[in-house]
Amino acid sequence: MAVARRRIDVQEGKAALKAWLEASQPASDAPLPRTVLATAVRYSLEEVTARAPGNSVEVRVPPFGVTQCVEGPRHTRGTPPNVIECDAATWLGMVTGQLGWAEAVGAGKVAASGLRADLSALLPL
Repeated sequence: MAVARRRIDVQEGKAALKAWLEASQPASDAPLPRTVLATAVRYSLEEVTARAPGNSVEVRVPPFGVTQCVEGPRHTRGTPPNVIECDAATWLGMVTGQLGWAEAVGAGKVAASGLRADLSALLPL
């Protein structure tokens, strides 16, 4: 299996994720630049793919990124059978452990369809 190609430098990605985490704290009033938010999302999507390579699940965090991950049947055309979609705040909350997978799905913050559309074993990173 091919290793996922990284587009975001690991240190830059970790720094963006840390900046998001700090900005998401209740005591913080500093706005997070959109570019930092985008980098944090894209880095974390790359990290999920690096930890669970494959093409059976598509994870979408519009408008910042999409990745395919998790070993299993390869999808090549049309809408994938296993899709996970959420906003950036929800995604980063799950990635950092501030929000649990079951809690996010139960609250309707994550749209997950398909038998393999469950990242609870991979999150938080």
